[in-house]
Amino acid sequence: MTDTTTRPLSETPPTGVPHVDPSGPALTEAPLNVHELRAAALQRMREGAFGQEMWDYLEGGSGDERSLRWNEEAWGEIRLAPRCLVGVDAIDTSVELFGSRVASPIGLSPAASHRIWHDDGELGVVDAANEAGMVYCQSTLGTASMEDVAARATGPLWFQLYVRRDRELTASLALRAAAAGYQALVVTVDTPVLGARDTDRRRSVRLPAGLSFANLPAQTARVEDPLPAHRRVYVERLDPTLTWKDITWLAELTDLPVVVKGVLRADDASRALDHGARGVWVSNHGARNLDTVVPTAQALPAVAAEVAGRVPVVVDSGVRRGTDVLKALCLGADAVFVGRPYLYGLAAAGREGALAALHMLDTELRMAMGLCGAPRLADLGPDLLWH
Repeated sequence: MTDTTTRPLSETPPTGVPHVDPSGPALTEAPLNVHELRAAALQRMREGAFGQEMWDYLEGGSGDERSLRWNEEAWGEIRLAPRCLVGVDAIDTSVELFGSRVASPIGLSPAASHRIWHDDGELGVVDAANEAGMVYCQSTLGTASMEDVAARATGPLWFQLYVRRDRELTASLALRAAAAGYQALVVTVDTPVLGARDTDRRRSVRLPAGLSFANLPAQTARVEDPLPAHRRVYVERLDPTLTWKDITWLAELTDLPVVVKGVLRADDASRALDHGARGVWVSNHGARNLDTVVPTAQALPAVAAEVAGRVPVVVDSGVRRGTDVLKALCLGADAVFVGRPYLYGLAAAGREGALAALHMLDTELRMAMGLCGAPRLADLGPDLLWH
């Protein structure tokens, strides 16, 4: 970015991409892609909005962060083989998920504590998802309640659930989601214990003063290792006794379809379906838990082949471009969810920044579909990948 011009805080560029955050410093150029939006978020945070600690929490991975790098690199290493001379004057990105037709196969992954990044928080992000026509997945650890998010939503909502040691609390969260009108229950299964997030362990990262987990009771019993924070393996919010029988229990608890999030192996995808899951989510938690784990771009094909169209397959982790989305769809995903991209937007410019991130990815996906000679999602398949 150059320092040639600035705009008043209230002004945005004519493209609709936010130029500044109303409470932060002016940006000198409108971001055009997720990487530039990331730079804008970093600029804002370093100049006083939140500081380096929260930025490191957003960006950090586990261990030596090899998988964090691999996630992005693996999508980039896949080569495309576009078709020529196909009429692409009407590109359709709409998809049906659990009975709802949405405008885009891009969805918003669950992420904790949106108000860390901007006061607009979850309500601003669900506004952005509404306008973009995308599914929003609310986190158990949100700083807005699931009911408040549902009241704001005009499109489909999914609720992400961490199974608690307290099964009554776990059941109450699932039942609240069903009562509030959520359309799927996304059960995170890849986090029975803590991962080696060195930056978080060094700083004992916690919610800033004044924020709370709005879906959880104000006081919950804490069951943690009697050890310093950097040596803890077990914490209250994670249940190390979680097994496949709990998926069956949750599948029978409400009418919501259960989506198992954190699957990387084909045999686990098969087990998920055997235990009542109606969706499989290929994810390595954004490389935030286990380092040197396989990137999702490499895990996805075998999982999709095992599922064989019986239930929706979702994928996340490392997606930064519309071409990444297209490649995931070619490899068998029905939907592609993103986390850090919309959080960059939220940190840079609140609701408008989150919407900008979604529009960037949607626009790039449509461009890629047109350039690949694939005007409908049904036209995307392995034949568009160079072998």
